[in-house]
Amino acid sequence: MNSDFDQSVLDYTDETRGLVPIPVAERGLPTAIATPYFKVSDTATPLEGPAFDREGNIIFVDIYNSRVLSLSTDRQLSTVYSEDHLHPAGIAVHKSGRIFIAAVGRPNSDGYFANGSVISINRDGSDRQTVVAPEHGYVIDDMVFDEHGGFYYTDFRGTACEALGGLYYVTPDHSTITAVLPSMCGANGVALSPDGKVLWSTEYFANRLHRIDLKAPGVIARSGSMVPYHFVGRAPDSMRTDSAGHVYVAMQRQGRILVFSPFGVPIGQILLPGRENDHFLQCTSLAIKPGSRDLYIVGWDLKGEGAMIFAAKGLAPGFEMFSHR
Repeated sequence: MNSDFDQSVLDYTDETRGLVPIPVAERGLPTAIATPYFKVSDTATPLEGPAFDREGNIIFVDIYNSRVLSLSTDRQLSTVYSEDHLHPAGIAVHKSGRIFIAAVGRPNSDGYFANGSVISINRDGSDRQTVVAPEHGYVIDDMVFDEHGGFYYTDFRGTACEALGGLYYVTPDHSTITAVLPSMCGANGVALSPDGKVLWSTEYFANRLHRIDLKAPGVIARSGSMVPYHFVGRAPDSMRTDSAGHVYVAMQRQGRILVFSPFGVPIGQILLPGRENDHFLQCTSLAIKPGSRDLYIVGWDLKGEGAMIFAAKGLAPGFEMFSHR
């Protein structure tokens, strides 16, 4: 076989095999590989929303079985709360220790989630209260508290061609909802910088990272809204920040976490083990333990390996936004 014929044959390389090769611009980033920490289920159970409670337990959700779960520090799994058709997607822990749950609601006749809500419960699952009612019509995917006790949440409505969702702010007394970034194509993740001055969000269907300078809670500073990064492939999901202001974005259907500088430049990545063989590509969210670089990622596998929490080390410790106590 001559060399001219060889050059005409397209073939894979080590970098392009599998369903989700690392994009060219991101292949040279510093890379860590997470390790299995706890197997949640033997089936492909969609997990989301990990956060730490005041005792250091990991609180997270089983979306389609409408359960809020807790993994204790000695790795004991329990159910904190369940409610038919709630479909929880995000968790945030209030200064009081109450657990706030962002829920996408029940599917409508077209199969899309509709009439989501934010509810809150005590740590033991008691005293359920509605904070944002289903009647508002949002599909609430994730949320984060600010230092004043108000919170931001994302509305996951829309498609790549229909900007129906957005990013919203709820005042500390829960009386007022303000649109911060309306007209988004499936707003998904949301996070705040440790000083509370920079708001981040991911736009799932448009593959965009948003960075917002705030002049007041829920108010964008002049020239403060920008898109510093466009993602390749599916799809930017939930996100967290660390105490140094780095931003961690879970890449759903890519089995990895992409890490950004405080100005939105990619500076690293964390891969889930087995992703090169198309395992655990469903990677939706993460949590960074306050005061520690310990980082935990939720993911599940569509090729028979079940659902898992993975562990890795981030660039800087996590932090608590509890100065509003």
